[in-house]
Amino acid sequence: MKKISELNTAYFVKDPFRLEDLTRPHFMHQRKAFAVEATVELSPLEYKNFVTDLCADRPFIEKHMDISRVDYEGVWHCILVKRKSQPGGVLVMSEGHDYPKWAAYIQDETKPEKDKTEPPDDVIPPS
Repeated sequence: MKKISELNTAYFVKDPFRLEDLTRPHFMHQRKAFAVEATVELSPLEYKNFVTDLCADRPFIEKHMDISRVDYEGVWHCILVKRKSQPGGVLVMSEGHDYPKWAAYIQDETKPEKDKTEPPDDVIPPS
């Protein structure tokens, strides 16, 4: 396990409704260290459905809800829900629920997060 100072961080939002809730401006001190414990890859249509309704119960979250937790060092152990063959996605910390009780958006799970909170243009349909 990496030291907490070596982990990526993300801005988690409680009870988000849509992807837009995860990309609002925030202070860097509000970000939490996280570790991805499982990755769920969805088709483009499934992913679009997921990010436009984060309140819905999801079997893939229920399947992994036992690994979603915050440990004694304050590291958020999450599920990464992403679009197939695309970097980044939504970090889910379900707190025992089958929907994202807490969620964060990351653009690329392989690179350190700085202030990368803007989702790709093709994820959110125009209003």
